[in-house]
Amino acid sequence: MKKIGIIGGGQLGMMLAMAAKELGAESICLDPNPKCPASYVCSEVIVSEYDNIEGLKELGDKSDVLTYEFENVPSEQLKFIRDSYNIPQGILPLFDSQNRIREKTNAKNLGLKTPKFKPIYSKKDLEDGIKEIGYPSVYKTTTLGYDGHGQVVLKSKEDIEKVNPYLKGEGILEEFIDYDFETSIILIRSKDEIITFPMGINKHKKGILDLCIVDSNLPIFDWIKEASIRFMERAKYYGILTIEFFVKGDEFYFNEMAPRPHNSGHYTIEGCNVSQYSELAKFLLDMPLTKPKLKSKTIMKNILGFDYENMKKLENKDKVHIHDYHKEDVRERRKMAHITFTDTSLEEYDAKYKKLFSEEE
Repeated sequence: MKKIGIIGGGQLGMMLAMAAKELGAESICLDPNPKCPASYVCSEVIVSEYDNIEGLKELGDKSDVLTYEFENVPSEQLKFIRDSYNIPQGILPLFDSQNRIREKTNAKNLGLKTPKFKPIYSKKDLEDGIKEIGYPSVYKTTTLGYDGHGQVVLKSKEDIEKVNPYLKGEGILEEFIDYDFETSIILIRSKDEIITFPMGINKHKKGILDLCIVDSNLPIFDWIKEASIRFMERAKYYGILTIEFFVKGDEFYFNEMAPRPHNSGHYTIEGCNVSQYSELAKFLLDMPLTKPKLKSKTIMKNILGFDYENMKKLENKDKVHIHDYHKEDVRERRKMAHITFTDTSLEEYDAKYKKLFSEEE
């Protein structure tokens, strides 16, 4: 039986391990928390910090193939093991995604349209950048920012002071795109082919994905798909890649990318004939990929801590699929679970389910 080693034991690792199990493979994860979500599925948990080279070596020695389930795995440590162990995805997409300046520059150089941006290393850089880009604009830390963390929207001169706490490190100033909606595309590239999953409209609350609505294929989705495939080929990336875009009219702008399964792709487990997890597992196990197809209108709802108890009211309901991440510490804004509503339109969701959840914006 082949063994997949997963660096990270969060919910993405848990769902990947579940998919691997259905394909007859075993999974081992490395995580500092012995009771991480993936521990409920994996045959073994190596309890270790992500930057512990000995822990990574132990995972590599016990696995046939290695992957990572979130992009903040230290790429410096991965360099030590990439030549000794089988990492089919390589570390290039991870390395590129770990720094927003590198990520945006790479996307722009390889043919994707980005918001205007400028690297920020000092207060003077920030002031010069605002003169060049103007208001409104967004300051972001270049590393470790996710779910809205490390970001400041600048609407006027008064907002500049809000950036001061971040100016000790490297940052990036970006043009604020007044977009119509956000979307993301998930691609998986093997040595023989590239597959893509149906795209939807992503709705956020306070920087965290709230809903992913997958209904119909808009014409712009086909353009984004073509551009994303070209980008992945030019970048020489393999494995799984998620790219987030802002859409405004007939234009689409690269926001960020992640070389791992993505929150917006949870819907694929029930909403498609195959999931992002099953196809990533096939890639890792060197099995042929299956072309994804949408089975019905589908909506994915993220469940944060303040909605965790309300979620339980939907147990055993028709067309409602609950995925609990088994996290011990319930915090208000922590991702605790997700629900997939199959064969459900947005109108039906709003009428039947929306009232159960927090209206926090």
